[in-house]
Amino acid sequence: SIRQPASFCGLTGLKPTYGTISRYGMIAYASSLDQAGPICRNAEDAGLMFSFMSGFDPKDSTSITSENYSFATNNNRQISEFENLKIGVPKLGFQGKEPETALAELQRVFERLGHKFVEVELPNIGASIPSYYVIASAEASTNLSRYDGVRFGYRCEKPKNLQDLYVRSRSEGFGEEVKRRILTGTYALSVGYFDQYYLKAQKVRRLIANDFKNAFAKVDLILTPTTLSTAFELNSLVDNPVEMYEQDLFTVPANLAGLPAISIPCGFKNGMPIGAQFIAKAFNEDLLIAISTAFQKETDFHERTPAAYK
Repeated sequence: SIRQPASFCGLTGLKPTYGTISRYGMIAYASSLDQAGPICRNAEDAGLMFSFMSGFDPKDSTSITSENYSFATNNNRQISEFENLKIGVPKLGFQGKEPETALAELQRVFERLGHKFVEVELPNIGASIPSYYVIASAEASTNLSRYDGVRFGYRCEKPKNLQDLYVRSRSEGFGEEVKRRILTGTYALSVGYFDQYYLKAQKVRRLIANDFKNAFAKVDLILTPTTLSTAFELNSLVDNPVEMYEQDLFTVPANLAGLPAISIPCGFKNGMPIGAQFIAKAFNEDLLIAISTAFQKETDFHERTPAAYK
């Protein structure tokens, strides 16, 4: 929810390493996946925002106590400090989609700057969407159970009894998609299905994290499109939740692995922005900012306004 809207709107969105920015004050949705991060006009601004947002917070139990906030402690590093980078490009089955041409242009820019692109394997990446939505829905079911009309959130008017209070408050207070995820998560956590769904999804999550670990043994960064397509029409996928979830193909793997990633504008299709995503090893936000800034110095995609808003 940082990189995808940034891609659709022609902006720069930085999702940091899990635990580097406090989640205190956020409504808990999926605790092992929730993260905060900046959406800005350009990468330089995103880096500046990150330098102020990151750091340990005792109010967040997942907040990391570490001096390893490289960009926060030194936010003036340039791409020249990262010479001859190896950038991995996985086969993710996006051939023929709008991002393909835009990524080719991005690769030409960085090859001209002396960086090298190599193919990498992420064999379990195709399982990221089902794994993500089982885990996220299960955690949402648990986190959102507190919104019962008594302790938190919306409360229905004139309930007849306690049962009516619970049912109407949750039915009226949650939207259709939220209710769908709560029901999905409750089912995944139920007796007889916990091992089959939630536990298996956690095992897949570990495999995906290991895929990234193996890839980063060979490359410094991984490049993918941010989304499958440009922004779709409002409400066009409401009746097709599976297709809606498929839009997350390139973004959820980094969430599952807790890795930092950034989306930057890299082209246009029919006047609508296309985003490119860089994923880095944990705590390498400075590299993401530096390489994105380098690209934005060579291009003007981040300065253009989508056709629908001119």
